[in-house]
Amino acid sequence: MLDPNIEDLAGRDPSKSGVARLIAWSMTNQLIVLTLAAALAVSGWLALQRTPLDAIPDLTDTQVIIRTDFPGQSPQIVEDLVTYPLSTNLLGLPRTKDVRGSSMFGTSFVYVIFEDDVDLYWARSRVLEALSRLGAELPPNAVPQIGPDATGVGWVYQYALVDKTGGTDLAELRSLQDWFLKLELAGVEGVAEVASVGGFVREYQVLIDPNRLRAFDVPLRRVADAVRTASSEVGGRVLEQGETEYVIRSSGYVSKALDLEQVVILAENGTPVTLADVARVVTGPALRRGVVELNGEGETVAGVVIMRDGENALQVIERVKAKLAQLQRGLPTGVEVVTVYDRAPLIEGAVDYLEGKLIDEGIVVALVILVFLLHVRSSFVAIITLPLGVLGAFLVMSWQGVTANIMSLGGIAIAIGAMVDASIVMVENANRKLSELDAKPDSKLRLQTLLAAAQEVGPGLFFSLLIITVSFLPVFALTGESYRLFAPLAFTKTYAMAFAAILSVTLVPVLMIYLLRGRMRREEENPINRFFVRLYAPVLALALRFKWITVSIAVLLTASLIIPLLRLGSEFMPALYEGELLYMPTTLPGASATKMREILGQTNRLMMTVPEVERVFGKAGRADTATDPAPLTMIETWVQLKAPREWRAGLTPEALIAELDAKLRMPGLVNSWGYPIKIRMDMVSTGVRTPIGVKVTGDDLAEIARLTRDIETVIAAIPGTRSAFADRVLGGKYLEIVPDRAELARRNIDMGAFQAVVQTALGGMRLGESVEGRERYDIIARYDRPFRETSEDLESILVPTPAGAQVPLSELATIAFAEGPPMIRSENARLTGWVFVDIDGRDMGGFVAEARATVAERVPLPPGYAVEFSGQYKQLQAANARLKVAIPASVGLIFLLLMLHFGRLDRTLIIMLSLPFGLIGGLWAVWLAGYNLSVAVAVGCIALGGIAVETAIVMLLYIDNQVRESRPTTLEQLHQAVSRGAAMRVRPKLMTVTTIFAGLAPIFVTSGLGSDVMRRIALPMLGGMTSTLLLTLVVIPVVYYIWVGRSLIANAASETNNPTPGVSPAQGDSL
Repeated sequence: MLDPNIEDLAGRDPSKSGVARLIAWSMTNQLIVLTLAAALAVSGWLALQRTPLDAIPDLTDTQVIIRTDFPGQSPQIVEDLVTYPLSTNLLGLPRTKDVRGSSMFGTSFVYVIFEDDVDLYWARSRVLEALSRLGAELPPNAVPQIGPDATGVGWVYQYALVDKTGGTDLAELRSLQDWFLKLELAGVEGVAEVASVGGFVREYQVLIDPNRLRAFDVPLRRVADAVRTASSEVGGRVLEQGETEYVIRSSGYVSKALDLEQVVILAENGTPVTLADVARVVTGPALRRGVVELNGEGETVAGVVIMRDGENALQVIERVKAKLAQLQRGLPTGVEVVTVYDRAPLIEGAVDYLEGKLIDEGIVVALVILVFLLHVRSSFVAIITLPLGVLGAFLVMSWQGVTANIMSLGGIAIAIGAMVDASIVMVENANRKLSELDAKPDSKLRLQTLLAAAQEVGPGLFFSLLIITVSFLPVFALTGESYRLFAPLAFTKTYAMAFAAILSVTLVPVLMIYLLRGRMRREEENPINRFFVRLYAPVLALALRFKWITVSIAVLLTASLIIPLLRLGSEFMPALYEGELLYMPTTLPGASATKMREILGQTNRLMMTVPEVERVFGKAGRADTATDPAPLTMIETWVQLKAPREWRAGLTPEALIAELDAKLRMPGLVNSWGYPIKIRMDMVSTGVRTPIGVKVTGDDLAEIARLTRDIETVIAAIPGTRSAFADRVLGGKYLEIVPDRAELARRNIDMGAFQAVVQTALGGMRLGESVEGRERYDIIARYDRPFRETSEDLESILVPTPAGAQVPLSELATIAFAEGPPMIRSENARLTGWVFVDIDGRDMGGFVAEARATVAERVPLPPGYAVEFSGQYKQLQAANARLKVAIPASVGLIFLLLMLHFGRLDRTLIIMLSLPFGLIGGLWAVWLAGYNLSVAVAVGCIALGGIAVETAIVMLLYIDNQVRESRPTTLEQLHQAVSRGAAMRVRPKLMTVTTIFAGLAPIFVTSGLGSDVMRRIALPMLGGMTSTLLLTLVVIPVVYYIWVGRSLIANAASETNNPTPGVSPAQGDSL
């Protein structure tokens, strides 16, 4: 019978727990366990085939975009008549966070941002309901349209139409894109939208000669009415004749310029006045808001394939490529489709990179077990259970809809080392116990030994893996972008660890029955084991001898954490290197499409001179999609880089960006660099394309412009600022026509008639549509170019009076050049201005703290105005606030699980010591590597905490088991029991640590997609495992010896006062 005093010293016997009974059941019902394992493998494999693939998680908010075209109207008119009414109506929608508006020339964009867990299609239906209630609040020709069901990562593929023979002009290329490729690709499964950009959209232009209008005495309104009705077809129901039914159709669509020229405006005395008499009819380019250029070789036409939300990006791209290959035969001779952006290599690279890591890990596990146990079949236990745990994680991922990307696969990669811990420790313990038996034990004794070995360490391993699983719960407390980035990693790691925990107490014991056969070598027979035990034994003996000095050193090392904590900077997260760069300079407002084309050509040619650049594709302005809110003065250039092995020696992505930046320093350009997916997501989510954005809100654009310029000046002087650029809320070039209301009244001209003349004569409004087969082209009418080139020409525009007279515009209005807003931004119906800040060589937290203080001191704010730092910094603040609550809560949960397993406060507190021990190596490693504290580092520390606790649990299991077996009654016997128990832990500890190190180390050797983020997760784990290894092997046995020794002395004193037969008083040295 077990002495109650011994149970008090060594704690509960794990072999009597519920988990131990589960292990016994599994070993008794081997067929059931193996069948369930096979079912898990098959279902996991099927789920793996169905799991969507993408490069990185979708970091954009749940949002719905409303785009409203209001052709020819200035940003202020668009804001007043479209964006503001839309924003105010959408503000009251349930579960919305923000309503952001953007008014630019001829177009309004409104973004309704919903809370994180809102379903996209529910959000779209609520927005559609709100739009249906608007009624007549918007102008008649401004019809809001909801954007595609896609997100910021939807731009998965872009192509350009190129004709190097010169046989097809830009207008023909654009027609091919709009009416052939776009329509064909839109039907591909998974494609939400295909957007066109660049080239010239054809339109029929009626260019009016005002002198001829005056000669024929034809008012402009009459011409507009004639053009409006010139292109139409009608039906006259049916005619029945001779038992046959004939459908009546009157054709009248315009299909060529001659059809328009023959349109009759009026006829007097039988003499018609046609459109050709008063105007020229030409086929010309429509006003364009987007220009694209390829490799500095000239302008071209491009298409953007936008993927539907939740689709498998890799499969969508493959389907699009296959479709384009089919369509190539239908293109004119010499025209070819050139890929200018393709995310497929990025996705394949990310998946291959991590697949390679998983295979490497399996090989490492096999080698570690082989080297330390010298038994080949033992390694197959871990090799079999590892992929099963991974497949189990994919099974749940598939049910949940989690995409397989760099972060979700990374969660599995960093979990693998811990996943195989249970298999390694259990196999090692069984190996050791079997080696103590005879050369050929009978099967019953062998089975009992395996069961005892599994029950001895199995319950502790199960709970330790459960704790690693629980330790990642703080990640789920994050919000916004940090949650969307790291939640896939946390989900997959949690699922993988949960399956590893279940398999460790079900399948692993069964596999040991079949695989742990043959001769098992004793631990001391292995020279590697002998070396490490001989190295460890004197160190432990010294630590136990000078126990208080050991504890003091441990306390001092823990206190040393203050040094890195005080010196570490902070950032939200490092950039995810995507293998491509996105160059986004900002130009001054007012630049024309012609000038932007010139700038694109110059910058692209300069970038192509850098040897590492493979291809350059630049876009100025926006594509024809709601997911692209770029003004004409915004440039986005995708820079495709060659494979890193082809780069010059020693060149890093940062150095390459610096070299490109130096080449592209041009007057009027403010450079900004980033990665395509990340910037696209930021643009669609917040409109902030730099790490830091300073938002100024108020009611007057002029005051906002002054404040943003002041803030730009102040921040530009702060050390570490790479660039600071105030978004020019004013500075657009306007030619303002201000009507004289008194003069209009005197001549009996109403304001509507006056504005209609300005809109038609100058604006060239759409009056009709030409139908040419499947193609559609607008028909517009305006004054011919010689009559509207200067302000003096505008003064001669004739405005008709009700009496039939024609009055020059100069007599009714003043015409003057002025400045106005090139684009108007708003947030929750409040006007906003932005300062975009890019930093270099400084941590974000420290920079923003200094910038905030400087701005508060040097930029006074008038009443009703506010300044807020946004962008990634805002995300960093939100993440920090959540982690400050979530991490202590997680530590509390770990504490409860430990209490549930051990049922004792002393054992729980001893194990909790491993948390600061792990942080010592983790934070010092981060600081010495020059990294900043970020959400990625925090995730690495969270992962480290679970592993550190697991190593301490297993150490305590071995020591407790040895104390339980040896039943020490003196401190000397306790010393021997602790030393022997700790020495038993050397081999499994080295095996598990070697596995974790070998799994994480390659992340630092090789580069791939997301390697910067993965390194910041892995480094605290590597550094922490180093300190945990040393402190767990030395400090925990010392603390155990001190604490249990006190209990032993107390028991001895109690027995001296109350002697128990058969038990002698404790003897030995005192504490």
